[in-house]
Amino acid sequence: MQSVRRRITEILKENGTATVAELAGQLGMAQVSVRHHLDILVGEDLVEQTGVRRRDGAGRPSQVYALTRNAMSLFPQRNAQLASSVLTELKAVLPPEEVAQLLVRVAERAVSEAPRPREGQSVEERLDQVAEFLTQKGYSARWEACDGYFELRACNCPYSGVAEQHPELCLMDHAMIQGLLPDAERAQSQVIDGSTRCAYILRPAITLVAG
Repeated sequence: MQSVRRRITEILKENGTATVAELAGQLGMAQVSVRHHLDILVGEDLVEQTGVRRRDGAGRPSQVYALTRNAMSLFPQRNAQLASSVLTELKAVLPPEEVAQLLVRVAERAVSEAPRPREGQSVEERLDQVAEFLTQKGYSARWEACDGYFELRACNCPYSGVAEQHPELCLMDHAMIQGLLPDAERAQSQVIDGSTRCAYILRPAITLVAG
């Protein structure tokens, strides 16, 4: 990221919000230049306008800017390190079958948050629901109709960097997918094995029943 825009995100991270004038003062730049960089950050969905701030006395109110949720990825995160450490400790004190049962319960909790199938819903409609839900969970999911079956593809692994050390997470994902699509079959394609996606197969003869 260009250094000025990086500094803008750091200021917004530190202060929560800022106006163009406030950013210009901290950066030692002209306001027109700051607006140029803000426009780029807004276009990249890293910064957004969150309201206006009225000045004392005369003059128009100033637009207030803040970071978007997407911008949080610009800053150091220790989520993966924490998850790996927790799993390491669990595996040190629990037998493998209990760790597996715990992860299945995590998968079941995720499934309980997902939209339920509707009565009379087609396979395509259900796949749309599931793909949207998984994408919201970080899986970048989509599906395609293939020759004689449907393939659900998770193109991103939210546990990248952790699953390599703890492949049990793949079993958790498998339990979640089967909770969402009970007749789905896991294909050979898996991100952990170097593929670009994890894939699941659904046969067209399956009838989805609302639960």
